[in-house]
Amino acid sequence: MNRKDGMNYAPSGKPQPVVEKGEFVFAAVALDHGHIYGMCNGLLEAGALLKWVYDPDPVKASAFAKTYPGVKVADSEEEVLNDPEVRLIAGAAIPSERCALGLRAMEHGKDYFTDKTPFTTLGQLETARRATEATGRKYMVYFSERLHVESAVHAGSLIRDGAIGRVLQVTGFGPHRLGAAGRPDWFFRKAQYGGILCDIGSHQIEQFLHFADCRDARVLHSKVANYAHKETYPELEDFGDATLVGDNGATQYFRVDWFTPEGLGTWGDGRTIILGTKGYIELRKYIDIARSTASDHLYLVDGEGEHLLELNGKVGCPFFGELILDCLNRTENAMTQAHAFKAAELCLKAQEQAVRVE
Repeated sequence: MNRKDGMNYAPSGKPQPVVEKGEFVFAAVALDHGHIYGMCNGLLEAGALLKWVYDPDPVKASAFAKTYPGVKVADSEEEVLNDPEVRLIAGAAIPSERCALGLRAMEHGKDYFTDKTPFTTLGQLETARRATEATGRKYMVYFSERLHVESAVHAGSLIRDGAIGRVLQVTGFGPHRLGAAGRPDWFFRKAQYGGILCDIGSHQIEQFLHFADCRDARVLHSKVANYAHKETYPELEDFGDATLVGDNGATQYFRVDWFTPEGLGTWGDGRTIILGTKGYIELRKYIDIARSTASDHLYLVDGEGEHLLELNGKVGCPFFGELILDCLNRTENAMTQAHAFKAAELCLKAQEQAVRVE
């Protein structure tokens, strides 16, 4: 795994199977974003069986099959969708095409697990909402910056246990390295990637809803800009930020951008600060600059003192096992459908109403 390449960043950890071998079968369809590897790693470590892969580009499918020996390369999407053994379709399509793939999966009786962002328009979201209600299938989202980050997982546990009291405010920073030369053409077309708040901003809004225990929120203000790439990539937004207030009074500010300098030892210095009535938590997710190149640093300040927890390899990522069991048992322990859709809705609204800074 290349720590400097965010598009192909695919975390892996210790196997924590929740099912017997062959009990839960899934397939990978649409390999447009490298996050599909992280999605599959998580499911495999939780005991799932990866049976099929399909992508219209045989080069992508072949490379995937080399990473996961034993997976069958399908000749068509229909071959995968018509296999009754397959319970879940995992996909990382071009963002504007993710909803359509999900609809096809649900129509064939499969649950769907997509890379973020799950939609690029509010119309797609409403169509997916109706489809989940009509089919009873799941439309789950890989919000990796919480679900596949051990420090973020542990922060959620600390908050549930009351370590910092009631959460009042969540501040998020999601800088990413652009790496333009390695990006596909769709990445620079706004109709296909959706805009910076819709895309990488979705991570930040999802974390706010989760950590602050909000079921709904309002976007108070948002803005986007293309500060440094107007001539080469006129449709790119390289900066965005937003302010939200939740239905329980908690607030959020977040910033996302494509300005990670080459000198940083990873693809982005992702950080989250969570303020509570009895203390605060800071997550330094991927690096602790100039101090440690390891990931998953959690700083906690409470009534007893200052604490640093080094969590890499110590917590695990239970979402994937919970998702498998949710699909089998028709429960909602990994993530509720309402939560996934609300995070998507708010990032789309933040994008739609954003002030464009010239």
